[in-house]
Amino acid sequence: MKVKLPDGSMIEVKDGSTPEQIAREISESLAKRAIGAVVNGELWDLTRPIDTEEVTLKLVLDKDEDAPEFYRHTMAHIMAQAVMRIYGKERVKLGIGPTIEKGFYYDFDIEGVRLSEEDLEKIEKEMKKIIEEDLKIERFELSKEEALEMMKEANQPYKVELIEEITDEKVSFYKQGEFVDLCKGPHLPSTGRIKYFKLLSVSGAYWRGDENRPMLQRIYGTAFAKKIDLEEYLKFIEESKRRDHRRLGPQLGLFTLHPDVAPGLPFFHPKGMVVINELIEFWRGLHREAGYEEIMTPLIMHERLWRQSGHWDHFKENMYFTEKDEQVYAVKPMNCPGHIIIYKSMPVSYRDLPLRMCELGRVHRYERSGVLHGLFRVRGFTQDDAHIFCTEEQIEDEVRGVAQLTDKIYRTFGFKYHVELSTMPEDHMGSEETWEKAINALKRVLDSMDIDYVINEGEGAFYGPKIDYHIEDSLGRPWQCATIQLDFMMPERFDLKYMGPDNVEHRPVMIHRAIYGSLERFLGILIEHFAGAFPTWLAPVQVMIIPIADRHNEYAQKIKVKLEEANLRVDVDTRSHTTSYKVREAQMMKIPYMLILGDREMEHGTVALRLRSGKDLGQIKLDAFIENVKKEIEGRMLTSIFETEE
Repeated sequence: MKVKLPDGSMIEVKDGSTPEQIAREISESLAKRAIGAVVNGELWDLTRPIDTEEVTLKLVLDKDEDAPEFYRHTMAHIMAQAVMRIYGKERVKLGIGPTIEKGFYYDFDIEGVRLSEEDLEKIEKEMKKIIEEDLKIERFELSKEEALEMMKEANQPYKVELIEEITDEKVSFYKQGEFVDLCKGPHLPSTGRIKYFKLLSVSGAYWRGDENRPMLQRIYGTAFAKKIDLEEYLKFIEESKRRDHRRLGPQLGLFTLHPDVAPGLPFFHPKGMVVINELIEFWRGLHREAGYEEIMTPLIMHERLWRQSGHWDHFKENMYFTEKDEQVYAVKPMNCPGHIIIYKSMPVSYRDLPLRMCELGRVHRYERSGVLHGLFRVRGFTQDDAHIFCTEEQIEDEVRGVAQLTDKIYRTFGFKYHVELSTMPEDHMGSEETWEKAINALKRVLDSMDIDYVINEGEGAFYGPKIDYHIEDSLGRPWQCATIQLDFMMPERFDLKYMGPDNVEHRPVMIHRAIYGSLERFLGILIEHFAGAFPTWLAPVQVMIIPIADRHNEYAQKIKVKLEEANLRVDVDTRSHTTSYKVREAQMMKIPYMLILGDREMEHGTVALRLRSGKDLGQIKLDAFIENVKKEIEGRMLTSIFETEE
């Protein structure tokens, strides 16, 4: 058997050799360090024989990009084995146990047992025993009939269902000690090759994501090759929990969720609306400057509109409907058809193009209850939507303008971002030639602006290719927000026209775009990005006035009036608590500035300034404070101007 190695060299080995045997031919130390292999582009167990005459082989070490797939997949099996040991194999029905980004999970149906976070410790303890036993992990194959018989005998109905859907003649299993599982692999050679892991949480999960199927219990975990990497990741998890918008939102009085009344539909409180309105004001100002005109379209429109747009065929399962007077209406899941109706309602000349319509449009989409997640996955949200109608010659300038506007908005919040270009999906409208023309136009814009981008083959919208922006928050987590979608299809379906300079009707091109993505989701991202400590221009309360004693209350009210005259958002804490308690409360509410007022401040007409960071800046003239804070707000600065000045 001829083997091509990553450096291009060729070696010959015995037919049917395993990657481990080939590694020994190269170097004994390499064989000891290897945890798996890539054989002809496929992840491969070290001990699995290779049955082709020619092969390209890359050995996988624990530091390599593919390594987590081996040790996390193995850890999922170790966890399943531990669960069966603890609760008994006759009571445990196995679901699936894949690897995911940064970890793994396994789904279980355990008769008479409801798992909780407290159970994770004893499962971890049993997993450590399995690791210490260093059980050999062996792959074997059975015919489909033999596999079905084995899983029926083991009383594993979920595995039986999976096997029944397999079309291959052979079915692969993995065995470690007494534990056997249906699996494609890959796995480590033994259970002792990975030690650093942590079980993270327990949740419910419908079998195969279908809410009409049984609810299983899912255990999430993570594993790393090195202890320090695991420790760093666990710190990251703790910091993510501290910043969780579902906890901070209600704590800061921004929003609440009431799934018993309105699942997936958040209730925004006054402080939350302050932040949303600031985001809207910022957005409106920039869009006016960029030549957009704001519109508003109906929330409910006749079904025929959605049939014509193609949403009925491609999106019906995610739409809400209502019926009156024997007419079916849809609650809009998207704003584009409404914008098209406005375009069609007026005569359009080439002199009117580009025509830029923007709308803070409320849309509703059905999401399964199992995937709803705070403000990140909701059923009703407000898109900062816009549609640009233009000529083919104007496409690149318009897309470039959207890219520049997107960059300006994201820089204001301190977001770095990366860009992806998604191309024609299988379920698409229009010819391949039209798609190719649209994709090339987007590529030219990105190339001309020196924007690095990754191509996502087949991930475009059904009506056109798109550019997606993934912002990176303060923890380095990516969030897909802005999108720019180029559409030749919708203008054709709705027979859109404009009168050209030649007095002949032409077809416009439509650019769909959003930058926040949705106000609700963007707010959730901002809460976690800033850990609730918004920059002053976004903070619901910008200044908390704290009188030390009741005799200072009158002076506090005078200060409040002056601050409000300067258009600052102010509150006064006149409660009968100690000053240190009220300062702590203001810090917990993430209020940027605290003005402490006592006898000395009253006497000199000053205020004592404290920052939410805990820094005490002492006495300052009120006019100087107002002047600086207004400068900070007008500049939409990300940090306190008093911190910056130092």
